[in-house]
Amino acid sequence: MAKQSWKGSTLLAPLPFVMVSCGEGEESNIITIAWTGIVNSKPPMTYISVRPERHSYDIIKKSGEFVINLVDSRLTKAADYCGIYTGKKVDKFAKMKLTREEAFHVACPSIAESPLSIECRVNREIELGSHTMFLADILSVNVKEELLDEKGRLCLDKANLAVFTHGEYFATGKKLGKFGFAAKKK
Repeated sequence: MAKQSWKGSTLLAPLPFVMVSCGEGEESNIITIAWTGIVNSKPPMTYISVRPERHSYDIIKKSGEFVINLVDSRLTKAADYCGIYTGKKVDKFAKMKLTREEAFHVACPSIAESPLSIECRVNREIELGSHTMFLADILSVNVKEELLDEKGRLCLDKANLAVFTHGEYFATGKKLGKFGFAAKKK
C-alpha cells in the first residue's frame, strides 16, 4: 500500500503526557504537557514546550523550576482536566483531589499520586515560535517504592503508564521485547 505525503505537522505518536507542577504553596499549578522528552544522558536533561499564553509559562519562567509527574491510567482524567482548565481560575490540585507533595530539590510541589516525578531546573529557554522550550537539568527522579523489585530495580511496567495519540489517551500495553533482544544470540 502506498503512502501519502502530508505537509509537515506535529503528528508523532504515541507521546507521554505528563502533569507538570510549578509554583509554590497554594499558588502552585499543574499544566498538562505532551511535548516533553529526554534530550541528554550526561548530564541528565529533559524539556517541556509551553505556549507563552499559558498560566504556567510565567510561573516556570520566573521560578526556573518544575516537576514532571508521569501519568498512570488512574490519573488520566485529572491530566485531561489540567490540560483544559487554567490555573488562573481554578486550583487544579483541589479540584482533582491531588496531593501537593514536598519535592526534594525544588520549591514547587510534586504530585503525590504520580508513580514517578522528575524534579527539574531550567538550564535555558529556547523560543521556537508558538512554544518556548524549557531545557532543564534533571535534579532528581522520585519513584514510588511499589515500582521497585526486591533488588531495588525500577519496574516501570508496574506503573500502568498512559500515552497520548493524536487526541486520544491509551494505557500502555503488552511487552514486546527488551532492549537488545533483536541482537541476542539464541
